[in-house]
Amino acid sequence: MKKYLIPATLALLTVVSCNETKSPFARSVADYAEVTIAAPDLSDITDNGKEVLNLYRFAADEVDALYWEQYFGDKQALLDGISDPVQKTFAEINYGPWDRSTGKSFVEGYADALPGAGFYPADMTKEEFDAWDNPAKNSPYTLVRRADDGSLQAVWYHDAYKEHIDKIGNYLKAAADITIKPSVAKYLLSKAEALKTDSYYESSLAWLDMDDSKMDLVIGPNEVTDDQLLGIKRSYEAFVLLKKQARTEELMQYVSRIGEFQQDLPGDPAYKTFQPGAGSNIFSCDALYYAGKANAGVKVIALNLPFDSDVQRDRGTRTILLENIINAKYNHIVAPAGEVLLESDAAEHLSADAFLWNIAFREVAHGLGVKETVNGLGNVEEALGNVAPTLEEVKANAAGILLVCKLQNHYDIHHLFTKEDALATYFASLLRSERFGEGSALGRANIIIYNYLAQEGAFQRKASNQYSLDFGKMETALSDLTALVLKMQATGDKAAAEAFEGQYAKRSADYDADLLYLGLENIPADIRFNFKK
Repeated sequence: MKKYLIPATLALLTVVSCNETKSPFARSVADYAEVTIAAPDLSDITDNGKEVLNLYRFAADEVDALYWEQYFGDKQALLDGISDPVQKTFAEINYGPWDRSTGKSFVEGYADALPGAGFYPADMTKEEFDAWDNPAKNSPYTLVRRADDGSLQAVWYHDAYKEHIDKIGNYLKAAADITIKPSVAKYLLSKAEALKTDSYYESSLAWLDMDDSKMDLVIGPNEVTDDQLLGIKRSYEAFVLLKKQARTEELMQYVSRIGEFQQDLPGDPAYKTFQPGAGSNIFSCDALYYAGKANAGVKVIALNLPFDSDVQRDRGTRTILLENIINAKYNHIVAPAGEVLLESDAAEHLSADAFLWNIAFREVAHGLGVKETVNGLGNVEEALGNVAPTLEEVKANAAGILLVCKLQNHYDIHHLFTKEDALATYFASLLRSERFGEGSALGRANIIIYNYLAQEGAFQRKASNQYSLDFGKMETALSDLTALVLKMQATGDKAAAEAFEGQYAKRSADYDADLLYLGLENIPADIRFNFKK
């Protein structure tokens, strides 16, 4: 098997106190291995830049407080009501009393999580929402609340969270005042205004134009995955990042081929007419800080933003690899899971390089495919509703590995790893990712892909509880799956999408057995952070 090394900036903390071992939540917390993100090397950052970085952290901290309020409510009241310190840690990991992998409550006095999180009234039905005549209801940036007379009303994010937004804006403006980079100042001022108005088009363009800074701040309401009722409302999050210049230059050579990647997707050409903007780029960064949705439960290891289809069309997207987090997950989770669950012939193909490239093109794939339906049903998110996030995750995960395979066939990355390396590493990551459960769009997507590959004979689970892989069948199945999802997205066929999810997003006995063996080997499901300033 290919060797892998833990970077010096990351260390897995394995010491568990005696008190933790006595808590019934010790196993749940241990499923999130604590990883220390060391203080970054800022020797080549100016004093101004260091102060800007501090202000980014302050803004992110305020986003964290805002997200607690948005997703759950009163953070302090929840934590003060928990006496078990390990249970309290689990609540902090999940940003509430609900296990994000299952949606189940683990704190007495709280019912299970609502699919609409804190975005909608608890008693609101889809039928009531559909019958409500208010254009603002479909904005990703409004909350739905009950008026005094019991009717529905829309409340804009910037009104609902004004105190937090004002503080964030002040930090961004202060950073804009002291930065020596005009592109950074423009982005920060534009983002401060966007947060006050819930209009993000111009700030998204300014962010894509900001390509000359060693630091980055991704901030705002981005992901819709918390809204499992309708798949509309976005959650606040923040990432503070430091660019890795050499890797960025290596990846940027592929940006000019974004149009080719779009055409390389499988399926009907009618479903590939979207043209990604020519301004797309790829950065490799080390993550210095996560906040809000980004830090809740399973940690993302790459980004592809903005989500706005108008921006994607007019300018493109930015893919960001969070390289230190990618390394942490590979070393502590993906590679050990592969060693346990893959037969030796497949485990020999596990590769840290393949994992990074697989992640890179998964994020690129988010910016490809279909953004508007081809039959007048509006954009894909609107047409597919609450099933849209799951299908998007299926598409990106399946299409991304296909793009890596095509790069192996046509472009010069074969010296880094083989196609078999890419597919074996992808499957090992898929197995460990199934533990995210049915409680999230990403978890359901992973289960769907696993079940589809099983149906197509891409693998066999042996009596040894290990998997043998058929790489040819796996590549073909992933191609067919991508084409199927693109069709449902392009036609806005919600009924077909719901039936598809219902058929494939079901845990199997093999799934539960894999969970058991990974647990017996003490392989964590994900990571949590210990940030060093």
